[in-house]
Amino acid sequence: PTFVSIIDLDRLEVQAYVDETDIGRIFLGQPASFTVDTYPDAEFTARVTAINPKAELQNGVVNYIVLLSFDPQPDHTLRPEMTAHVRLQVEQRPDVLTLPRKAIRRDQGRSFVTVLRDDRWVDQQIQPGWRTDRRIEIQQGLAEGETVQLNAE
Repeated sequence: PTFVSIIDLDRLEVQAYVDETDIGRIFLGQPASFTVDTYPDAEFTARVTAINPKAELQNGVVNYIVLLSFDPQPDHTLRPEMTAHVRLQVEQRPDVLTLPRKAIRRDQGRSFVTVLRDDRWVDQQIQPGWRTDRRIEIQQGLAEGETVQLNAE
């Protein structure tokens, strides 16, 4: 017998595994974005369209499958079985100052950045706020427009 798989490239979905500690913050219609290994510089937007109520155990970690839908790609850039790296927007904080994590260093329980002041690089203590995997909110110690070194070491 011959078997044929028919795939509609205009109706692909992304399947994401969400840890049980985070699943309570996921909801239908929630905005998301993702990248794929094939095109690491391209970011695609999506929305949560389904949350599987049954958990799956993977390497001792409880995960839930979340399905994301995205607009069809006219050039069919995305293909089935591509590895996707998903970011789900669980909270939005407008008008806050943030820096990449690599710009902040910790010393004896305090957080510092290196700032350009009067043509010299100086350490400035800051008060960090909420964090993502890539960025940290700066609640005190910096003003918008200041020049900060990105590689704090």
